[in-house]
Formats: sequence, structure tokens, C-alpha cells
Amino acid sequence: MSEKKITDLPALIEGLPPKDRALAEQIFDVSATMGRLDPPEGMRPWIEKSFGSVSAVTEQRIVRVTNRVTLEGSLFNGLRASRPLDTGVSLDLDHEIAATEGDPFCRPEEGTPADVFGRVRGEHATTASNVAKYDGFHGVIVFDDHNPLKLTPEKVSDYVDVGLRWAREAHRADSEARYPFLMWNCLWRAGGSIIHGHAQVTATRGMHYPKAERLRRAARGYAAEYGSDYFADLHRVHEALGLSIPAEDGVRAFASLSPMKEKELVVIGDSPDNEALHRTVGELLRAYVHTLGVRAFNVAFHMPPLTEVEEDWSGFPTVVYIVDRGDPANRTSDIGAMELYAAPVVASDPFAVARTLDGGFPE
Repeated sequence: MSEKKITDLPALIEGLPPKDRALAEQIFDVSATMGRLDPPEGMRPWIEKSFGSVSAVTEQRIVRVTNRVTLEGSLFNGLRASRPLDTGVSLDLDHEIAATEGDPFCRPEEGTPADVFGRVRGEHATTASNVAKYDGFHGVIVFDDHNPLKLTPEKVSDYVDVGLRWAREAHRADSEARYPFLMWNCLWRAGGSIIHGHAQVTATRGMHYPKAERLRRAARGYAAEYGSDYFADLHRVHEALGLSIPAEDGVRAFASLSPMKEKELVVIGDSPDNEALHRTVGELLRAYVHTLGVRAFNVAFHMPPLTEVEEDWSGFPTVVYIVDRGDPANRTSDIGAMELYAAPVVASDPFAVARTLDGGFPE
């Protein structure tokens, strides 16, 4: 039996048991189309060198996936993974990271400001106040390790715990700062302006950030229409298709059918304080680096507010997104007008990602 591929998704959904198929079609709209071109004779040698054969480009199967509930979606064409990129000079990443040792984050107590409520300290990280803030409360979780890729599940769990404790301190300082958001931009390719390992955390007022609020509304609308939990159904569809990934007890993880960008993983836990959720995120990030070879990535935690608010957040879990941002040596951006204003164009195959991670996590 051949391996599952994203370009076969319409047939894969067609072949599911009736209940799973109905659920998949309830959440996702999936369609396939063929892109065709006619290259001139003089271009054929370059095409063969770049893509293996002329036939690989003359007919290209493209699959479009749209989440009907959240209106997130992606366009998949595996051929794009082998398209030529201007990568510039080769990069010795370990040397590049080591060359920045001694920056202010290497001595956060002296080189960074504290928040008005002080610092939060963990076993592997210390907080600082961000100098150029996204929001009224915007902290930095400064890792003890300068190299952000030297991570373990224990360290990542501590980073998350420190971030959550920071959010509660911010809420104590301002009772209106109820909506926490934790993010990690690893290396410059993913938007990190400082190489030293660090994550960021904010606590905002009034209402949650738009994408978290949109997800809450979508899940509430789904429950009202179908009488079912959106997040449980979303995981069930991915699991039925073979896209689920091993996780700690009580945590669900899968390679997304509608990724924001390459190799996106979604991790769902019942509570932001769930240590099994923290460890699963840490295990997946270690597998990202050591198994998938990822070097730059984004992590984002969508969490319910810290206290009761006017909106109904009942049943909303903690949803974590992990996405690969590509080779730090590449000068070509992985995000353009399509991603910003239409739909992400994705080269990596979620089925290949799930297969690679299905054997468990590296020790």
C-alpha cells in the first residue's frame, strides 16, 4: 500500500468510515485542481536539473483545504518544495549563535529591565520587561541557555511555567489585564530579533487578541450548530486520516490539514497549567530540531482568560501551534502576499510530517 499524500486527500476522505467522512466534510472543504504549463525547449535542461523531469512541472496537482469553521486554509503543491531558492552564502549556524554570546540576555539581571512587579524566576529562565512593547504588559522569558536549540522537554516546560506565572503577576498588577498570550520566535528567520534563547508573553485588556477571539467564536458557533465540541471533532478527523502524533496522557497532537506554514503541529490540552501539555510541546520541539531538522520556528499558545469575563470561554482548551519557518540561511521570505491576504501556500506534506514523528520522540 502506497504512503498517504496530501495530494490524495480527496480520495482519503472519500475512503473514511461514514461517520468520520461526514465529520471531515463537516469541518473541511477539500478540492483538487491541475496546474499545467508548456515550457520552451531551451528551458527543459534547467527544469530537469531543478525538478528531476519536465513531466514533473507540466502537470502539477494542487489541493486546496479550507476549514469551514475557522476559515483557515492552505494550498498544497509538493513540487514547490524543490523549487530553486536564492539561499545566499552557506551558514554555520552554531558559529553564528556562539558569536553573539555575551549579549545583555546572557546577564538578564543587569542587562535587561524588570517589570513593575519585578521578575519571575524558574529553574531555566528569568523574565525581563520588553523594552519595545507590543502591549501594556509585555515580558520576555530569557532562557539560561544562549543557544535556543539546546532544548529539552524539562526546559521548555519551565519556560512555559515561568510565562504563565508572569501573566498572573501582570494580572495582579492590573486586574483588567486578563488575556494572556505566550509566543516563541526562534531565530531571525522566525522573527526573533535577538539570537539568545527567549520567548515572550503578554497580557492584554478589554478582549483577547483577534485570532484567539476568532477561534473562540468559531468554536462556539460550531457547538451551537452541531451540538459537538469543535476541538474534539477536529482531532478526530486528523486521527482518522492518520495525522495524529504521540502525546502525553490527556493531550492531543496532530499535523494540521490547514497549516499556516510548513510542518505545522497543533497541540491541545485542557488547561494552560497542564504539565503534560508543556512536556508534549517540549518533546515535539526537540523532535522538530533533532528529527525534522528544523532550526527556526514559531510557537504560540491560545489560552482562555485568567479570570471570568463577559464572553463565554467555557470549554475552550489551550491550543498550541508550532510551525517551521525554514532554513535560517535562506534570504527568500517564506511569507508573501498570498499568506498575508489570501491563503498559505505550503510545500511540506502533513502526512510526511506525521509519519516522521509517529515513531515517538528522540531521547
